[in-house]
Amino acid sequence: MRFLETDGFARLLDELVRRGYDLVGPTVRDGAIVLERLGSPEELSRGVGERQEAGRYEVIRRSDERWFGFAHGPDSAKRFLFPPREVLGTATRDDGDLRFETAAPAERPFAFVGVRSCDLHAIAIQDRVFAADASYMARRRSAVFVAVNCETPGGTCFCASMGTGPRCSSGFDVALTEFDDGFVADAATGLGEELLSAAGARAASEDEVAADRAVSARATAAMGRTLETGDLPGLLYRNRTHPRWSQVGERCLACGNCTSVCPTCFCSDVVDAGDLLGTTATRTREWATCFSEEFSHIVGTDVRTARSTRYRQWLTHKFASWIDQFGTSGCVGCGRCITWCPVGIDVTEEIAAIRMQDGVVVVAEEGS
Repeated sequence: MRFLETDGFARLLDELVRRGYDLVGPTVRDGAIVLERLGSPEELSRGVGERQEAGRYEVIRRSDERWFGFAHGPDSAKRFLFPPREVLGTATRDDGDLRFETAAPAERPFAFVGVRSCDLHAIAIQDRVFAADASYMARRRSAVFVAVNCETPGGTCFCASMGTGPRCSSGFDVALTEFDDGFVADAATGLGEELLSAAGARAASEDEVAADRAVSARATAAMGRTLETGDLPGLLYRNRTHPRWSQVGERCLACGNCTSVCPTCFCSDVVDAGDLLGTTATRTREWATCFSEEFSHIVGTDVRTARSTRYRQWLTHKFASWIDQFGTSGCVGCGRCITWCPVGIDVTEEIAAIRMQDGVVVVAEEGS
């Protein structure tokens, strides 16, 4: 373990810029802490925190000048590694000749600063989903991750229940635990070691290492939510007709906020469009949501016409059939879907309600 003084952190970021990385880090925009490309390390927000609860999010001012005194906002690395809208290729007609071009790769690799353990686990999940996707994997393999161990979980966080945090365990180059005078730092890769050396990190003392571990212990105890995870696939599979689905369907707006902020949701649609002159056509991949009725459109009909059945599909896929597909849960316990749901639907509450009445059966509704 190493210790990085406060001014050393700035040197670490400068080193990333010097090596040609495009810095992506947290800053405040439109009333939320979001990830943005940074023109310089000085654009990182300092002294800000947040309050999160079901359907509620608020940025607050802290009494100190820490860089990472919050859990996370609606953003994750997904927006950069798997963009919401990505041009896959274009076709151009010119004097009878037809020319096809694939999208050019990004010029500069990303250096993500301030990502949390839940997001690192989410990236590992998406790596399985997009293992054969060349554009995703090119961005992923070139990226650098300067992660942060959480000290202050959000009110909707339950990563401790999912085994994905709050302490970073894998997927990072450098992991930091922030204190008033600097950071306890851990390097997991050769590049991480080089970055810490270039930033002037020294060996951490026993007291500093103990303080670092204490931060993670306090964060684990301060989770805003908990979830019993035993036999989740079996629980959800055998409760397909549970009355709770209808109850949550009455509240759900089918807006898709939960899938947009989820760091693992990967559904997309491919859209072809041409210009009015018929000379150029573009193929674009765009995020999609399983909460839209047309998402279930198959052979002239919609197979999930009720919001309750679309919510059931999403939650069951996330916590059950995802395991069948990819060998891991599709949830990392970040709680974003709870915070950013306009009506405050809480996955931990819904699963707990089904578990309390395990095996209750009702007649399946139309659109099931």
